[in-house]
Amino acid sequence: MARHPYHRLRPARPAMPEVGISETGNIRSLHLGSDTIQSSMNLDNPTELVLSYSRAMMAWLLFAGPPVHITQIGLGGGSFARWIDACLPDCRQTAVEINPNVIAVARGLFELPFEGETFEIVEADGAQYVKTLRGGTDIILTDGFDGEQIIDDLVSPGFFADCRQALSDKGIFMTNWWSGDKRYPRFVADLKEAFDGKVLEVPAESHGNIAVMAFRQTPAELNLDSLKKRAEQLARQYPLDFSALFSALKSANPHNGKHLHF
Repeated sequence: MARHPYHRLRPARPAMPEVGISETGNIRSLHLGSDTIQSSMNLDNPTELVLSYSRAMMAWLLFAGPPVHITQIGLGGGSFARWIDACLPDCRQTAVEINPNVIAVARGLFELPFEGETFEIVEADGAQYVKTLRGGTDIILTDGFDGEQIIDDLVSPGFFADCRQALSDKGIFMTNWWSGDKRYPRFVADLKEAFDGKVLEVPAESHGNIAVMAFRQTPAELNLDSLKKRAEQLARQYPLDFSALFSALKSANPHNGKHLHF
């Protein structure tokens, strides 16, 4: 039998983890190949950030006003997308997800925002996608786990450098890491190398997750009293305990009692 010549158009992707769903009471959760919860949604209040790490990932608002554009690396169950759509409605957001099954499940079962001018989903490798942005996004939210650990391509020095280049002048990179990972200190060191040391950590309330943020430029405000007042203002403005995020930020990072420092 004659055979057609075969040319691979793109590198083969490793097998994607199986997407699973669980429900406990009014909480629906997404899993990737294990019983670890990757994302959760309150069926009675879909915009709520149910998991503590997802709340910690919004700590960037302590340092920046509403951005023009946010890029999410990893869609999961769409927790960030729903909260941003509800609370920052003028912000455009792009969610980049490599696993088509995650996209399908999120669209079908997790009440994503309407896909249009302010929200789009791109099926792509996030580590490759950020290389195309070149200063075109203000906030990068990275949450890429494969069910067991964070994806290697999303913790490489090259990825961190690409993310810095992808950000606008005052842009902020946020990532969710697991403090129990023995590689965690190396991740932080490599991120500091890419962002000239401008890195802060915000521990989540539970489970050992830490939201780590890196700044393209030194933030305009590092005064603790001013940040505390901003947290109180944000807590009145948005359905999120920013005062708790400020306390976590203060406890986890160097300061002299008056100012945070890197």
